[in-house]
Amino acid sequence: MDWGAIFGNAAVELISPTTAAYALAALGLAIHFGFTGLLNFGQAGFMLLGAYGYAIPALKLGWPWWACLLSALLASVVFALILGIPTLRLRADYLAIVTIAAAEVLRLVFTTNEFQPVTGSANGLSEFQAGLLEFNPFPPGRYGFGPWVFDNRVWFFLVLGWIVVALAALLTWLLMRSPWGRVIKGIREDEDAVRSLGKNVYSYKMQSLILGGLFGTLAGIIFVMPRAVVPSYFQPTLTFMVYAILLLGGAATILGPIVGSMVFWVLLSFFSGFISRAVEAGWFPFMTQVQAGQLRFILVGIAIMLIVIFMPQGLLGNRKELAFVK
Repeated sequence: MDWGAIFGNAAVELISPTTAAYALAALGLAIHFGFTGLLNFGQAGFMLLGAYGYAIPALKLGWPWWACLLSALLASVVFALILGIPTLRLRADYLAIVTIAAAEVLRLVFTTNEFQPVTGSANGLSEFQAGLLEFNPFPPGRYGFGPWVFDNRVWFFLVLGWIVVALAALLTWLLMRSPWGRVIKGIREDEDAVRSLGKNVYSYKMQSLILGGLFGTLAGIIFVMPRAVVPSYFQPTLTFMVYAILLLGGAATILGPIVGSMVFWVLLSFFSGFISRAVEAGWFPFMTQVQAGQLRFILVGIAIMLIVIFMPQGLLGNRKELAFVK
């Protein structure tokens, strides 16, 4: 058993671009669910719009990176308005139903062969990063230390991703300490009381939905930068994994989604490497590699369940928020 490789691969996930993307998506859900009480089960849809909203203009229209970014953010705002206008005046579960359905409809639309010349259908899109890579300050080659040895492309996307996460966390911290943030948290606790104070609850909910969706859009862009855009990445399970990260770190916290993403991906990588090598070594003769790949999710799920049981407020959660999370 090569323990060095197992722990090394797990350590890589601590700061990988994927971890940064999931942390940003979970931070968006923290705004939705943790601070506002909105049950958004369609964060995968916002991430998909970010990925395709950036890739399609870059490849098909030759737009610069900043225009592609703006197109993705605009698509996210439109999507949030379409979701929020008919649902945010209703009970929270209506938003949950609409968002999970809308995200899946989006994925199927981008998968269909009808739009293959634009979306690439099931094969997706690739090589759309050229415009952004022109600003890569890292020289060609592979370098780093310990297990963190990457090529210059990965270093660029890694640093860029974590800078965006840091800025998003700072913005969220500032907003939640502002009068706007206090209204948002008041809506979570008792929206009728907030409405009685003359606040437009519907407008605040819409603003929260848009802001958290924008974070999800940026997360989708970061997620696909080191790879291609493939619609199968954005299945409903992606949203459920982001929720697991959110609850793991703490639903109504700023650093919780970031720490939760790190812990989640380190655990997933560790169990994946351990089980795979254990099967190769004959420790589990009754199990194939395909079965081993599914077992890692079971073990990660058990680990998250234990944390939720013994630390129901999350790793960094505030016990004052515990009643709402429950």
